Amino acid sequence: MKRSAVPSVALIAAAALVALLVYGVAIKGSDTTLDDAVRKGRLPQAPGATMKLPRLDGGGKASISDFRGKVVVVNVWASWCGPCADEAPVLQKAQKALEADGAGTVLGVTNNDFPNKSIAFERKHGLTFPSVRDLGIKLYRKLGGTGVPETFVLDAKGRIVALSRGQVSEEFLTQAIAKAKAST
Repeated sequence: MKRSAVPSVALIAAAALVALLVYGVAIKGSDTTLDDAVRKGRLPQAPGATMKLPRLDGGGKASISDFRGKVVVVNVWASWCGPCADEAPVLQKAQKALEADGAGTVLGVTNNDFPNKSIAFERKHGLTFPSVRDLGIKLYRKLGGTGVPETFVLDAKGRIVALSRGQVSEEFLTQAIAKAKAST
């Protein structure tokens, strides 16, 4: 009776796949994503902080690092995003509070949006914080963007103390800003 080679080949392939999986887990070590680092209290530096991006208002270029020494709430948004519109009043309230005590600013980062639509969005929602245009979503990628809105709260040293992948609440921002102020 002749034995088929298929079961042997399948067994070898399965063993190789398991070995590859074990190797991948072994060399990966600890997870280095921003989310996990922040969750573990590591306070990573904001990636892409020195990238100069065009200001939405046309006033030159700006980067996250331009605000070093202050708390910065980096909010990635787009005019076509419903949750972005819903969180706009919360971000504006945070901006007013940060301005009032001189502690920092909200910095908007538009994502895949036309400038005229972004400007109209800011006017409609009464936003007074500065925004930059992330052309080619380069900063978004460096931040590990998964969708809009996303918010990264940085302390005066440029370290991420809190982040939100999704719409932020007033409670989240209040707690995150307090943490950023305290971490100096």
